[in-house]
Amino acid sequence: MKIAIAGAAGRMGQMLIRRIAATEGCSLAGAIEAAGSNVLGRDASEVAGLEKGGVKITGDSAAAIGAANVVIDFTVPAATVAHAGIAAEKGVAMVIGTTGLDPQQTALIHAAAKKVPIMWAANMALGVNVLMALVEKTASMLDPGYDIEVLEMHHRHKIDAPSGTALALGRSAAAGRKVELEKVWRKSRDGHTGARPTGEIGFATLRGGEEVGVHTVYFASAGERLELTHRSFSREGYAMGAVMAAQWLKGKKPGLYGMKDVLGL
Repeated sequence: MKIAIAGAAGRMGQMLIRRIAATEGCSLAGAIEAAGSNVLGRDASEVAGLEKGGVKITGDSAAAIGAANVVIDFTVPAATVAHAGIAAEKGVAMVIGTTGLDPQQTALIHAAAKKVPIMWAANMALGVNVLMALVEKTASMLDPGYDIEVLEMHHRHKIDAPSGTALALGRSAAAGRKVELEKVWRKSRDGHTGARPTGEIGFATLRGGEEVGVHTVYFASAGERLELTHRSFSREGYAMGAVMAAQWLKGKKPGLYGMKDVLGL
């Protein structure tokens, strides 16, 4: 499995390169960074803290993606959409971990998935995906009298809020209740908001330090509170899930897949 990494010099990109090196049957085929990056031309494996591997970081996305069977992208929405278009043109599968895409950008990912298989997930850590399944099941078992709140905390550098994982957990809860999240969510509260409506799914966001990611879903009633929590201590879990997804895509038909498909949840 020849894999290209978009955002190869970033923290997640470096972790992915190390994971590929440690995974039997996988090799790094391309490494992409933005034009003007000070790491262009450097050996990607060396930047990731490994011995030189012979793949240099490039700003030529088309060449890097074209050399691979699959490209893994944890970058920013505009870059991810551009890479999806290239992958679709070249017949290369794609794993996407980018969040914060707007409806127009999301539609372009869906269009690319008509030509190549794409696995897109807000969070690829195995534990988080088990948590999503648990949240959906719990929401289906408890009546709407239980208030649902999703609390998340990430490092100070994260650019979107609520996190894509928090929104995915909210969607899991909404699916359990058989409602559309957009019709019942409250993404933030400020000022005189009044009493909390029954059935609302709320979100709270914390940012600070170098926190990799903490997500807690609260089910609160008048007499008790159930909490389901996942905490990431490093990005290794995300990288492991992403490389697993890349391997899983081999031979798959064009379409948009999720980690539920990869894990058989």
